[in-house]
Amino acid sequence: MSDKSYLISRFIAFMYPIILLIGAYIIVNGHQSPGGGFHGGAVLATVFICRYLENPNEDLRINSLEILEKVLFFLILLLPVILLFNNISMNAFSNKIYLLIMNILIGLKVCTGLSIIFYRFVFYEGGGLWN
Repeated sequence: MSDKSYLISRFIAFMYPIILLIGAYIIVNGHQSPGGGFHGGAVLATVFICRYLENPNEDLRINSLEILEKVLFFLILLLPVILLFNNISMNAFSNKIYLLIMNILIGLKVCTGLSIIFYRFVFYEGGGLWN
């Protein structure tokens, strides 16, 4: 392993928890400040991209990510329908809970979607990152 690749792998390993915390913060505080599910999901997707940059192997199962993305999409559609047809009185607190849950679902959906796009390009289009 060369010095440059060792330095990059150490830096990426150091950045993992920081990227996760920033992404989670953007998702959780999205209803109070600019940001939210889409922005936080894009930040969380960089963890998967950094994972590949640190260790460029093809051990990730894209099919499991695609199934997770479909389940998250179904939940994003199901939650408003459930709240719409249950005649639940929505106050300020329940609105915040609803927005928080939707931001989390959208953030995870965007994270899985962008990760799938990245890995599809790497595995099937480019034949590897460094080719």
